Amino acid sequence: MGLRPARAPYGCAVSRVWDIPVQDSTRVRDVRVAAEAACARAGLDAHATAVAALVATELGTNLVKHAGGGRVLVNLAALSDTFAEDVPCVQITSLDHGPGIDNVPAAMRDGHTTASSSLGAGLGTCRRISSEFDVHSRPGQGTVAVARITPARAPGGPRPREVRSRTGTRAGGITSSLAHAEHSGDAFTWVRSGPRVTLMLVDGLGHGDKAADASTAAVEELRRCAELPPAEILRRLHTALRATRGAAVGVAQLDEGTEKVSFAGVGNIGARLRTGGAWHPLISHPGIVGAHFPASVPLRENTWTPDSLLVLHSDGLPSRWVPPGDPLFGAHDPAVVAAVVLRDAGSAARPLRDDACVAVLAH
Repeated sequence: MGLRPARAPYGCAVSRVWDIPVQDSTRVRDVRVAAEAACARAGLDAHATAVAALVATELGTNLVKHAGGGRVLVNLAALSDTFAEDVPCVQITSLDHGPGIDNVPAAMRDGHTTASSSLGAGLGTCRRISSEFDVHSRPGQGTVAVARITPARAPGGPRPREVRSRTGTRAGGITSSLAHAEHSGDAFTWVRSGPRVTLMLVDGLGHGDKAADASTAAVEELRRCAELPPAEILRRLHTALRATRGAAVGVAQLDEGTEKVSFAGVGNIGARLRTGGAWHPLISHPGIVGAHFPASVPLRENTWTPDSLLVLHSDGLPSRWVPPGDPLFGAHDPAVVAAVVLRDAGSAARPLRDDACVAVLAH
C-alpha cells in the first residue's frame, strides 16, 4: 500500500473552524449556515450540502430543546478509516454538559422522539443520512455527537462510506479556535504508508493566521515524508517550517506489522497512551520546530494492544486534564473520544484560553 493520506487538502483550509455556541433557537440557523459554508469550502455537491444542513439543524435543535444549550464545531476533516478514499469531508460535532441520554440505542433508532430532558430526538435521522455518525452520552455528564458528511455516490462507483479498511486502525480528532476565530493555529492529520499509520498534531506558535500558516505547512510536509520514522519526520518538518513562526509538533506512528507504537515530540504537545487498562504519559522534548530544534529527539516506543488508545493534544488543554475512565471508550469513533476530551477540559464557566486540538488513534 502506498502513501494514503487522510484528508488535508484545501491548503489553508485545514485551519478553518466554525465554532458556534448554541444557547437559544436563534443560533440553530447559524449552525446550519456554518455547515453549508463548510460544504462549499470542501467542494461538496448539492445533495451532501443538504444532508449536512439537515444534520446541523437536528443537532443544534437538540442542544436547545433537550440539553440546555451547548456548542457545535464544524471542521474540514476525514473519514475515521485510514484506508478510506481521499474524499472531501465535513465533520459536525455537537457538545454539551446537559442531562445526557438514558438509552442511547433507543435514541439512535430512526424516528425516535423524546419529551424528556435528554438529548435524543433526530439522532436516528442523523445516523441514517450521515456518512459516519456516532454518539457518546452519560446521564448527568452530557452528550457528544459526531457526524461526517461526504459526497454522494459517484456514477457507477461506491459511496465513500462503503470503502472500508481491512484493519482495525482508526484515527480522528477535533480542532477549535480561540474566541470562536475563523482560523485555528492547531491542526492534526494522519497518513498511511504501507503498514505504518502516522498521526501528527501541530500547534503553530501563538494563534490566528500566522500560527495557521505554520500548522498548514506541517500538514502538507507530512504528506511527503510519512514513510520516515517519527524523529526523522520532525527533522523534515523543521526545515519546512523555517519560513514560518514555528510550531510544537507531536508525531505518533503505529506499525501494524510489529504492533508497536512510537512517539516523538518537540514543544508543548501532550500525549497519553492507554494500554493494559492504565494511562501513561508520553513526554515531548523542549524546542520549536522551525526555530529551535533540539540536538536529539527521544523516541518512546510501546506495544500496541487491542485495548490501546492514544490521545495527542495541544497546550490549549489544561496540563492536568483527566483521561476518560470509560473502559469502552475505545469502541467509539476516535473523533467522539477527542470531542469528549475537549469538552471535559473546559466549560462555559471555564473556557479554554487558546486554540485547542485533540487527535486520537484507536485500535
